[in-house]
Amino acid sequence: MNKQIVNTSKAPDPIGPYSQAVKIGGMLFISGQIAIKPETSELIIDDIQKETEQVMANLKAILNEASLGFQHVIKTTIFLKDMSLFSSVNEVYGKFFESDFPARETVAVKGLPKDVNVEISMIAAE
Repeated sequence: MNKQIVNTSKAPDPIGPYSQAVKIGGMLFISGQIAIKPETSELIIDDIQKETEQVMANLKAILNEASLGFQHVIKTTIFLKDMSLFSSVNEVYGKFFESDFPARETVAVKGLPKDVNVEISMIAAE
């Protein structure tokens, strides 16, 4: 097994015992990202669209560190604090993909880390 840990200062440090991402066999597994600005550690939760934009920026930074982009994403999981946020999150999320959209599920959960509104994880392939 040739497991590579992917870590970048352009995305927030993990807030627990996990890695930002793990690359193995041409696959990249990105841990769920929340809207923490990596430069300041500021948490953005007052506007769902700005929150989602920061989550996607964090995911992009991790993809880029692994020499990948959103066109390499094959699966995403979106966790929402409230399903009423779905359309706002979906609107921002959709701007990051041009075609050949990844598989995805979106689920509402009782709570998320740091009481955020949205968390997104991804799987990408070379």
